[in-house]
Amino acid sequence: MFSTILIANRGEIACRVIRTCRRLGIRTVAVYSEADATAQHVRLADVAYPIGGPAPKDSYLRGDAIIEVALASGAQAIHPCYGFLSENADFADAVTAAGLSFIGPPGDSMRKMGSKAGAKDLMASHGVPVVPGYTGEDQDPALLAREAERVGFPLMIKAAYGGGGKGMRIVHRAEEFSANLESCQREAKNAFGRDRVLLERYVEKPRHIEFQVFGDTHGNIVHLNERECSAQRRYQKVLEETPSPFLSVENRTKMGDAAIGAARALDYVNAGTVEFIVGQGGDFYFMEINTRLQVEHPVTEMVLGLDLVELQLRVAAGESLPASLIRNKSIPANGHAIEVRLYAEDPDQGFLPGSGTLQTLRLPPPSRHVRIDSGVIEGDNVSVFYDPMIAKMIVWDIHRDAALQRMREALAEVSVIGPKSNVAFLERLVRHPAVVDGSIDTSYIDRHLDEFLDSDSPDQDQGERVRTPLHAAAIVSLLADESAAIEVARRSDDPHSPWQRADGWRHGHPGKRLVALLHGDERIEIAARGAEGNYQLIDGDSRITISHARMTDGWLSALHDGVARRHRVFVDAARITIHDGERRDHYEHAPAFAFVAATSVESDRVVAPMPGRIVVIKAKPGDEVGEGAELLVMEAMKMELTLRAPRDGRIEAIQAEAGDFVDADAILVRLEPIE
Repeated sequence: MFSTILIANRGEIACRVIRTCRRLGIRTVAVYSEADATAQHVRLADVAYPIGGPAPKDSYLRGDAIIEVALASGAQAIHPCYGFLSENADFADAVTAAGLSFIGPPGDSMRKMGSKAGAKDLMASHGVPVVPGYTGEDQDPALLAREAERVGFPLMIKAAYGGGGKGMRIVHRAEEFSANLESCQREAKNAFGRDRVLLERYVEKPRHIEFQVFGDTHGNIVHLNERECSAQRRYQKVLEETPSPFLSVENRTKMGDAAIGAARALDYVNAGTVEFIVGQGGDFYFMEINTRLQVEHPVTEMVLGLDLVELQLRVAAGESLPASLIRNKSIPANGHAIEVRLYAEDPDQGFLPGSGTLQTLRLPPPSRHVRIDSGVIEGDNVSVFYDPMIAKMIVWDIHRDAALQRMREALAEVSVIGPKSNVAFLERLVRHPAVVDGSIDTSYIDRHLDEFLDSDSPDQDQGERVRTPLHAAAIVSLLADESAAIEVARRSDDPHSPWQRADGWRHGHPGKRLVALLHGDERIEIAARGAEGNYQLIDGDSRITISHARMTDGWLSALHDGVARRHRVFVDAARITIHDGERRDHYEHAPAFAFVAATSVESDRVVAPMPGRIVVIKAKPGDEVGEGAELLVMEAMKMELTLRAPRDGRIEAIQAEAGDFVDADAILVRLEPIE
């Protein structure tokens, strides 16, 4: 076994590899960019070295710099994790040429499998079903357009190198092909350094099911069962689970055999994943092979009791796979595991990636049933330069229904303040009927996105808002928090002193005070009487009686007009988050008396929604444009964002050029009325 390895990555996966190495007594060497100098993987490693600027091409994609650090630090092997250089055959070869071990398959296997086009051709030659398409090296746009007509629509354009949902487009009509091809190639070039694409027929309402395979240098190859990854948004997996609720025993056997056959055709070594598209009738087609560890590998670990990173290390060090795996070719799953990905992104703004400081980050405590893989802690920064993942949340239980409930309970414990997060989206996801009954396909979320987004309840009439349980719970939690603070601050020796009371007591009339909250853009003002857990909340002619309110370990229990209710409560400075067991709501504590300025929408300009790089400018000063017209394309967090005209108008000025890096809220385009 190795005594020292270098981890050529960052974030949660680097931290996860470090944990296994620490358990095995292996010294870890980390590398970091200027943006990651204080990152958790840097703090957790035994030693860490800087390798360049914040952009991936200046740091985590610099294979020569990484190998130089490995040699200087005494590392014997390099673990690439996933993303960045993990599927770069030239890097794998360079590592080996430097006298180091690459913890992954050899470069030759990557060249055959890392190219989606080459992998499809190889699988077809070995009898594995593949989707009709074009995988040639000739990337002339005119040829690709002709091939698209031959393959037929709808079709998918896919980056030939890479993964993670980047560089993929579905095209429904021939006239849409050219624009989607250009966008896909740009995204692929930015994310993976190569813009080659392949075309394939798009299977309607497909399932995405993958098999984990493992091979060693002694000729042994096994599969470690499947993972269902059909819950996706724009080809990005948002929920993964094992076992698949869709597969029959017969199909599981056939697909497992096909996965082993694909790996054996390459004499595959180390961890890999064979991905299949599965039709509604159970027909399956080879999609791609990822020559690395997958983001969702923890669900496999949870049901099999294995550490896949440890297996990677042992195989790379020349050991054989465990005899129990070789003897059985696979092992039966114990229970059911589910993973979701908590991201800094705003679902209500098209899942716009977020960045900034995690002012508050609360996650459920790890247990036998709950696992958290994260690369950040409270106070860390989510960088604009990398994937905005906050954490992977993985749960396990004896059967699927119980595992789903575990995930619901775990998500209810999450609180993120700083960049917006997708936690409410995930909570709706794990309660949605298509997930609960296991019928979801890869495009379901995109087709029915409104079912997963926050739909505000109809506006409450004045005087009725107080009767909304979440509103009432927010007010009571604020009163309880306020009472506790006042009691500490004004404690006196006389228990009967009016200064001991937090009920708005005044000489000559019953105590009453105004409590104000902001709920989105709405200001809620409620009159409150009472103290010590017993209150009357008054909103116009409506009122509600709260009795026996008690806050214990973040849980508020109380009687609302005699009905007992229980809410999870997070109070952080001025922000209050209330969770009723199914949904959450956010409030801000506002001054009781405040001038509220009128708001106006500025529609004479287009601003950058977040920091990023301008990729394409599609208009020029003097152009007359209609509302919704494409003006610019910018790239942020490895994804392209199209910025459109907010109204009809004439371009007065464009204040950026292609290639510029811009800050959030920078004015990019100015519009003037058309006279």
